Amino acid sequence: MQVTRKDISETKVKLTIELGLEELTHSKQHELQEKAKTAKITGFRKGKAPLNLIEKQLDQNQLQADVINHAINDYYGQALSAEKLRALDQPNVTIGKFVPYTELQFTAEVEIMPKIKLGDYKKIKKSPKIAKVEADEVKKVLANLSERMATKKDSSKPAKLGDDVVIDFDGKDKKGQAVAGASGKDYSLNLGSNSFIPGFEDGLVGSKSGDKKELKLKFPKDYHAENLAGTDIVFEVQVKKVQSVELPKLDDEFAKKVGPFDSFKSLQADIKTQLEDQKKQEAENALKDEIVEELVKKSTLVLPDILINDQISMLEHDFNQNLIYRGITKEEYIKSNGLKNEEEWRNKELRPQAERRVSVGMILAEVADVEGIKIDEQELADRIELMKIQYKQNAEQFDTPEMQREVASRLITEKTVDRLVELAGK
Repeated sequence: MQVTRKDISETKVKLTIELGLEELTHSKQHELQEKAKTAKITGFRKGKAPLNLIEKQLDQNQLQADVINHAINDYYGQALSAEKLRALDQPNVTIGKFVPYTELQFTAEVEIMPKIKLGDYKKIKKSPKIAKVEADEVKKVLANLSERMATKKDSSKPAKLGDDVVIDFDGKDKKGQAVAGASGKDYSLNLGSNSFIPGFEDGLVGSKSGDKKELKLKFPKDYHAENLAGTDIVFEVQVKKVQSVELPKLDDEFAKKVGPFDSFKSLQADIKTQLEDQKKQEAENALKDEIVEELVKKSTLVLPDILINDQISMLEHDFNQNLIYRGITKEEYIKSNGLKNEEEWRNKELRPQAERRVSVGMILAEVADVEGIKIDEQELADRIELMKIQYKQNAEQFDTPEMQREVASRLITEKTVDRLVELAGK
């Protein structure tokens, strides 16, 4: 086999592969042996007939096509290995010359993983920043627990701060057109929770069950949707119910109702411990992100379009599912965020995310290769079993080769990041 390589770009190559008598004889023998397993030749048991007899009974054009396909598949893979290339897609193959079973020349153009100039990750030095749990944080958790344990009663009195109201609402712009995401039915709102834009909850104070309200408000200047920031909106609100909220007393009896605690002090201590664990985990995750982010900045790489486009497709699928959950269309979302069309939305919102994902994935894969990070069969089996338990309703999906490869890749990524954290702490 003779291989000639031409680099079309940093992410695409053209391989010209020339095969001779030895390689084609091997491919032909393989095809004949496969066909002999099912061929029926008078006087011979299935699979026992001589290959020369098998060949005589075959359609010669079909045999040549099968030998060519086998040779291309076999020696294309060997050419990739010889050139130390990692293909990212199926090749575009063109046959240039074929002399039956004597000579075959073909070209294969394919997208490849480009070379990465990895930053010196061993010089990255960082440690987690663990924040202290403050008394106010414990109080906030207790307040949330208290609200969940509160007693609610329908009230005929005017609503006040602290009460719950059940409302239908529709938001319209100054032209009277509906604003995407600014409507709801049977929405339960605690007045004073600051869940809505300023003025909305205060505007419902004093209302009673059955009241209709028109609230003329303005979006904050720093509102997340740029096209709505600072603009006027009118909410038409139907108050369907007012409920007074009575909070329980924070004492030993409260603690016993919340969980397996014999006193209020033990509940406070447990909350503090959980907050400490949470902050520790957040600090560790933040450290991992910082290390990876610094390594990305220190490294030089070219991002293959095929990987970017794959990530954009995955992000778009997840985004569409999220829109269904939120009850708005993509067109409404694009309009509400001041974007012209889907193309601008993909370029402004999805492409940056996709590029970062690809960058991180490529760099971590390179680190794993340099560090020789691998997983064994038992590690993979243990993780798959754990995920089957976690996603028991769809456990069968983890039996597919594709999902098992994905889980294996995720495991290697986790071990690679852990290695970077280990090195950063030395």
